[in-house]
Amino acid sequence: MGIKTALPAAELGLYSLVLSGALAYAGRGLLEASQGGAHRRAFRESVRPGWEYIGRKMDVADFEWVMWFTSFRNAIIFALSGHVLFAKLCTMVAPQLRSWMYAAYGALAVVGTMGPWYLLLLLGHCVGLYVVSLLRQPWLCLGLGLASLASFKLDPLISWQSGFVTGTFDLQEVLFHGGSGFTVLRCTSFALESCAHPDRRYSLADLLKYNFYLPFFFFGPIMTFDRFHAQVSQVEPARREGELWRIRAQAGLSVVAIVAVDIFFHFFYILTIPSDLKFASRLPDSALAGLAYSNLVYDWVKAAVLFGVVNTVARLDHLDPPRPPKCITALYVFAETHFDRGINDWLCRYVYDHVGGEHSAVIPELGATVATFAITTLWLGPCDTVYLWSCLNCFGLNFELWVQKLAEWGPLARIEQASLSEQMSRRVRAIFGAMNFWAIIMYNLVSLNSFEFTELVAQRLLLSGFPQTTLAVLFVTYCGVQLVKERERTLTLEEQKQDKEKPE
Repeated sequence: MGIKTALPAAELGLYSLVLSGALAYAGRGLLEASQGGAHRRAFRESVRPGWEYIGRKMDVADFEWVMWFTSFRNAIIFALSGHVLFAKLCTMVAPQLRSWMYAAYGALAVVGTMGPWYLLLLLGHCVGLYVVSLLRQPWLCLGLGLASLASFKLDPLISWQSGFVTGTFDLQEVLFHGGSGFTVLRCTSFALESCAHPDRRYSLADLLKYNFYLPFFFFGPIMTFDRFHAQVSQVEPARREGELWRIRAQAGLSVVAIVAVDIFFHFFYILTIPSDLKFASRLPDSALAGLAYSNLVYDWVKAAVLFGVVNTVARLDHLDPPRPPKCITALYVFAETHFDRGINDWLCRYVYDHVGGEHSAVIPELGATVATFAITTLWLGPCDTVYLWSCLNCFGLNFELWVQKLAEWGPLARIEQASLSEQMSRRVRAIFGAMNFWAIIMYNLVSLNSFEFTELVAQRLLLSGFPQTTLAVLFVTYCGVQLVKERERTLTLEEQKQDKEKPE
């Protein structure tokens, strides 16, 4: 009730004004804090000289981002450009062999980056899961897949297997964990799809072509085997009308996002400030709330840029990869909160939906979320921070269902229908959405930043800042949730209109 109801234009305009003003005010506080702390001793390691023509220092606390676009930039461009070039030549000359070209080029890139022994290590895991897939026992395939994943996450096996990498370089650990983890997930998907479709005879070659597709190899996103195999097996792939324009637009948007993030880091030190709790504790409440929010937004932008670049190459190869994650600003429910849509699809297909069924019953949903977050914990690497993150988000997902069931309970549903108009119902629901939004931020800030910084934010916003700061932040968030709901309502109406206009 009230979800598809429009609000007055004047009310939505007020919400936009309040949200814009609050973001500008918080941004001003962060900018002043960044300027004032640029020369602090605690900032020396992560705030360094940036672009000369801007004349400001730059936040370089995220070494992955810095490595991608400085020392490893040319290598990434060279590898992906080579893939695109050879893929285009193969598609023109022998399109039936393009999947073999993808696998051969990807394997050579892995050998050149990580060494031949690392390639043989991954081939061993691929062969092991392929042999188990021949038994057509899903539980055995999933069990071996999880065991293989654990071998890359837990000592002493992880230390032994990391020795297969040749040489040392800055991103070695990141590439090792990325290539190994995604290899196990892809092999497990292959094995489970083989069990689900016993009438289809998949070969070891199909698995290798799936696993060593270079754009997805190290950083994902992951496509389930059935989707990848169906798309890459097309002998004469055709593009939809306007697809090349959309690919160019996505590539351009990724470049703009990269430049925008670099410029942003010259003015806002959002990754460095949380590491200095003494300095962060002096921030105004509005700036501290903005700092917490901007940390999650940056993580989303980072994922969106990574998947945007990779997906651009994949779409040039006539694939339909998973979309980038949904913007954190548009999230106010735990059910839609994920930073990697590919892994989310993998978990839903093989674990969450399989255990939870329709996700309408409390007990099966609890079992499904516990199983899903247990595997997610293994994927991220078991440690105290990941345990806490998993428990908090598992609770948040289940608590949403409990509240939904309570709201649908007969007496409460009748009270809502009798005493609240549809517009008022939407406003009440948006209040809960605002509280949920900050629960999502706090629960994920634990893993993206630190427990100590999360504790500081919670103490300032909920305890020492109560009630003024607490209510002010919730009201601003409420305005944002209402604007997101309005956009969702508009998109839904447009989709319904397009469906009606389609010829039967």
